[in-house]
Amino acid sequence: MTEYGRGDGSDRWQDDPLNGDGGWNAQQGDQQGYGQQQYADPQHQQYGQQQYDPQQYADQQYYAQQAQQQYGEWNDGQQHTGYGQQQYPQQQHYPQQYTDQGQQQGHGQHQGHGQQSYDGGWATGGHQQPAYGDPADPYGQQQAAYGGGQPDYYGTQDSYPPPQPPSRRAAEPGPEPDTGWDPGPDQGEHAFFAGGDQDDDDDTDERGDRSGRGGKKPKKRRSGPACLVLTLIFVGAVGGVGYFGYQFYQDRFGPAPDYAGDGNGQQVTVVIPKGAGGWVIGQKLEAAGVVESVAAFVSAQNDHPDGRSIQDGVYTMQKQMSAASAVELMLSPKSRSNLIIAEGSRNVAVYALIDKRLGVADGTTAEVAKKQYKKLGLPDWALDHPDVKDPLEGFLYPSSYAASKGQKPATVLKEMVGRATKKYEEMGLEKKAAGLGLDGPWEVLTVASLAQAEGTSHDDYRKMAEVVYNRLKRGNPETYGSLEFDSTYNYIKNQSKIDLSIAELRRYDNPYNTYFVKGLPPGPIDNPGEEALKGALNPTKDGWYYFISLDGKTSKFTKTLKDHEKLVEEFNASRKKS
Repeated sequence: MTEYGRGDGSDRWQDDPLNGDGGWNAQQGDQQGYGQQQYADPQHQQYGQQQYDPQQYADQQYYAQQAQQQYGEWNDGQQHTGYGQQQYPQQQHYPQQYTDQGQQQGHGQHQGHGQQSYDGGWATGGHQQPAYGDPADPYGQQQAAYGGGQPDYYGTQDSYPPPQPPSRRAAEPGPEPDTGWDPGPDQGEHAFFAGGDQDDDDDTDERGDRSGRGGKKPKKRRSGPACLVLTLIFVGAVGGVGYFGYQFYQDRFGPAPDYAGDGNGQQVTVVIPKGAGGWVIGQKLEAAGVVESVAAFVSAQNDHPDGRSIQDGVYTMQKQMSAASAVELMLSPKSRSNLIIAEGSRNVAVYALIDKRLGVADGTTAEVAKKQYKKLGLPDWALDHPDVKDPLEGFLYPSSYAASKGQKPATVLKEMVGRATKKYEEMGLEKKAAGLGLDGPWEVLTVASLAQAEGTSHDDYRKMAEVVYNRLKRGNPETYGSLEFDSTYNYIKNQSKIDLSIAELRRYDNPYNTYFVKGLPPGPIDNPGEEALKGALNPTKDGWYYFISLDGKTSKFTKTLKDHEKLVEEFNASRKKS
């Protein structure tokens, strides 16, 4: 590879790298009026006589001024001769590209001011060039950019291309006309979607200028499907947040879902367990299709002044009722279909009620109680008492029970026994028995059942319990340890009579007949309620021994037999009048 005039080459100089075909002729014409160029190759003889070109001259003047400004120190101030004849013995091809425009201009203008002959070396005219030490290395002693402070960029692969003169420069690209065409997401979007960034652009431009190839590294762009996926993800995320936000607002602040009206006419039975609060009741109703939501029922219950008084039991409701209508119906006796066990009921009557409620054959529940009583949850102190007619007597606690068809008798009995056991434990029957002079909670329960059977009102139970305790004392001067309660005789006879003769009562031999046997009967004779239990645990201490009910609603108590006989005569007289 050779520099301009630095060695013989095999190829002719086809084109001037600075100004093209007419560059050097234009330089000659600048000073002397362009003579004749001689080419070693006959094929170039057509260029022997060239005309003066003003435009080319202007181009040369432009570059001369640029060189004079940039490399003033390089020129030694000598006035060079005009362009004369130039001899080109043999044109060389120069693939080298000049890196610095100023350096190339420096060479072109400096040589253009004198006569140049390219015979394989630099002309030795007006400006002297230093000799090269090594002909094999034409750049060995070349001064760096004519100032000694910059490297030579001509020999590098990344050297800059020679600039074009003004007459050959391409027109500056103007703004593109607005055609109204949308370049689409891949062309006109932000760099985030196009896949490029500022750093990539700067780096690409710098490499493009340095290489002189004019091309840029193609930008990496995200495709349309990728942008679509990102958009769908974003829309889905926003939609999800909005949906769950709305649900959160509805659950916390919005009205609860609720039906309208009093129901669709389809009846359904709902069982409410003991001790259930508003939320549990609402869950039962919602599961049965009565109300639309638990929250709506709880709100309606709280709004109703008597809403808190809804009790456990079986309710006959309708499906798809408004929450307010459901509360109203549950507070009405019309909806109640519970099994009600009254205070003082005997087990025989309770068994019959259960059979009827469950729709089973008569005697079914009684048979289950007889065979399975030890599996129904009785406490230890209620087992293995002699001469007991029914071990479950006194343990079918008076209350309201959710018994309905489809249930088993053992299930209902077990619930009753469990409720009685819990109540007796709460009231402390086992702890208080000794303080009352009784042998355990079993006897306390028996006293309560006697007070329940003989009493006519809640005010009677404490006085009735005192009568029992006073008569049980073996040394008492009135009965000498005999209870003589008609209710015990009626229990064993499974009757409720009041016209009983003393002779009949004293002749019937049975452990439950307190006219025949002193002391308490073998066990309870009914299922006492809470008031009777409280009376047995806290009797009066007024000295009562006798009692009589004149009207069946109230009782009168006396302390002596004489006073008691006067009341008996009064009672008999009133019966004769009626």
